[in-house]
Amino acid sequence: MLDYDEEAERYDAARGGEPRAAAAADAVLSLLDPGGTDLLDAGCGTGIVTRRLAAARPWRRVTGVDLAPEMTRRAAARLPGAVVRADLRHLPFPDGAFDAVVSVWLLHLAPSDADARAMVAECARVLRPGGVYVTTVDKGAAHNVGSDIDAALASRPPSPARDEARLVAGHAAAHGLVPAGQARFPGLGQGRSPRGTVADLRRGWFVTLPPGDPLADGFAARLAALPDQDRPRPDPVFSLRAFRRPAAG
Repeated sequence: MLDYDEEAERYDAARGGEPRAAAAADAVLSLLDPGGTDLLDAGCGTGIVTRRLAAARPWRRVTGVDLAPEMTRRAAARLPGAVVRADLRHLPFPDGAFDAVVSVWLLHLAPSDADARAMVAECARVLRPGGVYVTTVDKGAAHNVGSDIDAALASRPPSPARDEARLVAGHAAAHGLVPAGQARFPGLGQGRSPRGTVADLRRGWFVTLPPGDPLADGFAARLAALPDQDRPRPDPVFSLRAFRRPAAG
């Protein structure tokens, strides 16, 4: 598992930067009601998407929350006074505090299914009646674009997909949320190259192939044998699901 405090400095540049953030924000906004006034970005990371969500509409309040101290510090620089450091399984907000709750690239990081359920539960708890929760799903699967890199990695041990769409829908339903739409957006600038994938392997990107493991070394050798070592393969396409808390009455 990556250390997201160590990752913070290179996080945006390594993941498509502003173009990817713009694509994500536009897709999220397409699923939100135009009249909402209070938005929470749960798992805001560096705030690169949060800032775009805040600028897109005349919200009364946009709040970002993240657990990693360095991520929170960088988000706070983008959104002064609007970022809180907290455990997403125990959000420090009252019930029904927000018209919209967003969690982009979050649930796949949950250590267990119970943690993913707890995160969705908290997002549902702070959502007002009539409000919308939007989250990414199936992030790991999105990176499989049918490239030669994917073929080289196909036999690696699978990692749990805590953000599988079916599971997330079940967690949402358990807390009174109903499906309210979906969208897709490109992970611009995130197409993998063989050399870059080896570097990710060496720094712990693939949780079932820890650095130094002989199995990881074998996959690194397969990747190093591929042609066009620095040519990015196609970008992933990410999926969003929206869920609504039914209006009272």
